[in-house]
Amino acid sequence: MREWNDMLEAVARLAATRSMEEDTRYPVGKTAACRKDRLVSSCRRFEFYTSSFWGDQTGPNPTDRRKNGSKHHVITDAQGIPLVAQITAANRHDVTQILPLVDSIPKIQGKLGRPRHRPATVQGDRAYDSKYHRDELRSRNINPVLARRKTEHGSGLGIYRWVVERTISWLHQYRRLRVRYERRGDIHQAFVNLGCILICCKYLNGSFC
Repeated sequence: MREWNDMLEAVARLAATRSMEEDTRYPVGKTAACRKDRLVSSCRRFEFYTSSFWGDQTGPNPTDRRKNGSKHHVITDAQGIPLVAQITAANRHDVTQILPLVDSIPKIQGKLGRPRHRPATVQGDRAYDSKYHRDELRSRNINPVLARRKTEHGSGLGIYRWVVERTISWLHQYRRLRVRYERRGDIHQAFVNLGCILICCKYLNGSFC
């Protein structure tokens, strides 16, 4: 009987003695000391090292026993239409992505003149409470309406911020986004963008009305 390079006792000797002999030709565990821990298929077509199985843009999830995962950051308009969606490691804080999200909003052609690509107001929960980021938003002529930490609930921002939670729930209705299967972060980002496109199409067709 052979399991990869680990040799077990011959079938005939096992049948005769009903136990393992001490003078086994190839001691079990000899190969384990010279190779890294890995997940390998029996036909050696796929080999995934446990240290990098989930690929880039992943990190320990603080809300799920530190399992490797990714986080979706989404900024929407007042109707819940996704404007920008980005992925990061699960251990990245939300406040670190507020400026990249705002700066990545595409230009929207409307009235005559320069296309607008910066909102007048940005609203967020307590995870985005930061004096530095408030100052940065004001320097972009954006009014930051962010809930402050260590304050009682009932600020009233929930009647505006629920549209973001709804959009995230729409994205996670797609199984490909609810569970990450891709090792490469750019491929998973492409699926997130595709999910946003589908949401916009359904909204325009009246499916979400």
